[in-house]
Amino acid sequence: MTTSDATRHARQLRLAETDAEARLWSDLRNRRLNGHKFVRQFPIEGFIADFACRPQRLVVELDGGQHGSVPAMRRDAERTRALNAVGFSVLRFWNDDIFRERRAVLDTILAVLGGAIRSPSPGLRFAPATLSPEGRGVGGVIAEAGFDGVVPQTREGFQS
Repeated sequence: MTTSDATRHARQLRLAETDAEARLWSDLRNRRLNGHKFVRQFPIEGFIADFACRPQRLVVELDGGQHGSVPAMRRDAERTRALNAVGFSVLRFWNDDIFRERRAVLDTILAVLGGAIRSPSPGLRFAPATLSPEGRGVGGVIAEAGFDGVVPQTREGFQS
């Protein structure tokens, strides 16, 4: 995907945002989250990040139910590795978390931005950029399928 294609696609995604993205964006936009500057639908390395705090090198992804399948989890793990490789940490939430536990989502984002959470956490679905690929470990559904990358929790296994 060329830069202009990625930018065009990002603009289309901004116009077709999900309800969860719209709700989280209302909390992130205009430095509303403790002064942190976020952008949405930001092209990085051929991917479009849902939200990015560029100065802190953090990507926040919102995942719908379609991300719970093994093939989708593999794609998400590859995406996370690519983003980590260029220095972005990745924090993922389920769309439902935005509606049920929005304050906890915002507190978790702030904890990552403030350095209180630095280690990888499948339960939080956090992959810091500073972690080497060898240190990511294996587990969950993807490991059972023979995949050895970053392992996001399945929707059923996620504890909020």
